[in-house]
Amino acid sequence: MSDLAERQAIVEGPRAAWAGGLTLFAGIVVVMLGVLEFLQGFSAVRRDDVFVRAPDYVYEFDLTTWGWIHMLIGVIALIIGGAVLTTQKSGLVAGIVLAVLSAVSNFLFIPQSPWWSLVLIGLNVALIWAFCEVMRENRALGSP
Repeated sequence: MSDLAERQAIVEGPRAAWAGGLTLFAGIVVVMLGVLEFLQGFSAVRRDDVFVRAPDYVYEFDLTTWGWIHMLIGVIALIIGGAVLTTQKSGLVAGIVLAVLSAVSNFLFIPQSPWWSLVLIGLNVALIWAFCEVMRENRALGSP
């Protein structure tokens, strides 16, 4: 079998489908993360009673400040999610950076909203895994 035939068999095989499916999954999850982060931030800016006031917390910010941080992360996530869904290569790296940033911000926000922050941290871990797996599959398929 020629080198070209081998490469074409790999690109058309299950590994290519796996990488493509993960990219679609990760892009949709990033868009969903963006919407959830934005709604969490909007609720905090409006000073909703959903959040707990944590006394004497080391990373204490005003609830409005946390709201703006989450809303900004949400808007950035929507942009990066669009980049991933349109299969831009820079979207994968930006997605990993965003997921790490979002996980850290939600970790710091745990005293105000423990369960929701843990859910978003788990979602971010799934994103990091998916993006890394897609990048690994892309390298295995020969695209940078």
